Amino acid sequence: MNLLDRRNFILSENKKRKEQSLLVGAGVLTIATLLVKGLSALYKLPLTNYLLGTVGIAYFTRAYAIYTPLYSISMAGLPIAVSKLVSQSVELGRVRDARRIFNVSRKLFFLVGLFGTILLAAIAYPYANSFSKSPESFMSILAIAPCIVFCCMMSSFRGYYEGLKNMTPTSVSQVIEALVKLVFGLAATWIFIARCKSYYEANNVNGVATVLGRTVTQEADLMRAIYPYASAVAIFGVTLGSMVGLLYLYIHYKRKGFGFTREELVNSPPPKSDKALRKQIITIATPIALSSLIVNISNIIDDVMIGNRLNHAINIGKDIVKGMYQYSLASSGTSDELIKDYLYGVHASVVNVKNLVPTITISIGVSVIPMLASAWEAKNKRKIRVTVESAIRMTMMLALPAGLGIAALSEPILELLYSKQTHMIPIAAPMLCVYGFGMVMFSVASPITNMLQAVGRLDVPIKSVAIGSIVKIILNFILIGNPHVNINGAVWSTMVCYIVMLSINCTALLKVTKVKIDYSSVLIKPLIAATVCGLAALFSNTLLAEKLALNGKISALISICVGGAFYAAVLLLIKGISRDDVEMLPKGEKIAKALAKFGLLG
Repeated sequence: MNLLDRRNFILSENKKRKEQSLLVGAGVLTIATLLVKGLSALYKLPLTNYLLGTVGIAYFTRAYAIYTPLYSISMAGLPIAVSKLVSQSVELGRVRDARRIFNVSRKLFFLVGLFGTILLAAIAYPYANSFSKSPESFMSILAIAPCIVFCCMMSSFRGYYEGLKNMTPTSVSQVIEALVKLVFGLAATWIFIARCKSYYEANNVNGVATVLGRTVTQEADLMRAIYPYASAVAIFGVTLGSMVGLLYLYIHYKRKGFGFTREELVNSPPPKSDKALRKQIITIATPIALSSLIVNISNIIDDVMIGNRLNHAINIGKDIVKGMYQYSLASSGTSDELIKDYLYGVHASVVNVKNLVPTITISIGVSVIPMLASAWEAKNKRKIRVTVESAIRMTMMLALPAGLGIAALSEPILELLYSKQTHMIPIAAPMLCVYGFGMVMFSVASPITNMLQAVGRLDVPIKSVAIGSIVKIILNFILIGNPHVNINGAVWSTMVCYIVMLSINCTALLKVTKVKIDYSSVLIKPLIAATVCGLAALFSNTLLAEKLALNGKISALISICVGGAFYAAVLLLIKGISRDDVEMLPKGEKIAKALAKFGLLG
């Protein structure tokens, strides 16, 4: 059998192999992401409301602030490179290359992850003490350090299966991670805090005792002693979750194998050498890693700058800052020396909500890489156009109603999520309202970046990230240091950064792919429906909470449902939903036929 016959044979086998379409693959990942975010909320909300409080969650967040960039840099571009190379190899009929790419990536990812873990452990103390000015976060940083090597190893498995257009292993492993984190993190933290309190009650003499190396005379002192250790216990749940997620993927691989038949492997051309494949992976991953490096250096600078500029703002205008947040500071019992940590913690709580939508749309970006990479390799113009337009439309359909809905219901949503920390809502609600609009732009920016990577324009995200980061740093310095703006400056600088990045990336993608977007279906119709969604949710909440005096939590939940119902109804009425969009749903074909009878599909 000659090379052409081999390729044709494997391509015919590919057609038989069950591959997930962009819609189905993104749907699987989106459902998993929604479950993960729900489980993460069940994890973080009790930590904030009941266990760690606003100050304790600040230590937790600072550990994440240094872990995230190092983790991102450690594995940046590697899973994308594997996914892209595997999908291209399969498209060309070189399945033995795909198998070898996986074997090479596992070894490479382990070494990179191990280096990242050792580096994070090494810099934990100087970062906590000197850079973030938060020595209490040191133990939390150590607790999450091993997570890097486990996550990097998981990425080799996930990248491979995603390259085969199978998003299920990734989705299941993500849910397992979140479940372990939730169960262990909350249980262990609750037990730890309870035992510390019991120890204090049993060993205090005239109200004085030594707990965790600190002299404690009152409950406030006790919690201040507990928070750094409790935060470390909580964040270790993240590490344990990643370890169990990796174990699942390893077991899945041992049971299912590489995903190719014996005939496909026999008829595939001989594979490239490990050295050649390793070079390909690194060549693709390096520009992506550079982009991630810029982002994460910017985030580290951002984290440090927020603290330092807040200190500056408070030092030169303490009365102004205290006057702006008089109610919240008094209600929370925050002392003058903890104002910075309190405002940082409030902003971190808002960011947790803000990141919900973008993390969901990331699933679209992950799914689109192998789809667009294979279409680009085959020079299939129609498939390129359909893939690009579908990815952007799906992102808009998710991001617009969520972003505008969150902006409209910022206060009730925060009351729903942080019912035990209501003192922070007057500060947090305006931030979340602004972020509601910002998350739309950020949600779209991520899949567009992935599409640029899929078509080989790895340079564009580097440029957009560099320019956006510079703009953000400059604005942070100016705005946060102003006592009249202070922590709100972090919100506005982030917004401008998103606008800059999205503008650059979107322009480049449409130019490279030569795709002409149908703005009516991609933008205008979802925007009309999302605007109605936000207005309906706002009106519903006002009616229920103010006119009917319904419980705030109940009115918020009902208003969210009302907004969602109006969004779906308006989209159908203006034919903003296509048959493909519906068919990704369970029993989607039957639903599509029923809607088509009434002329409700675009």
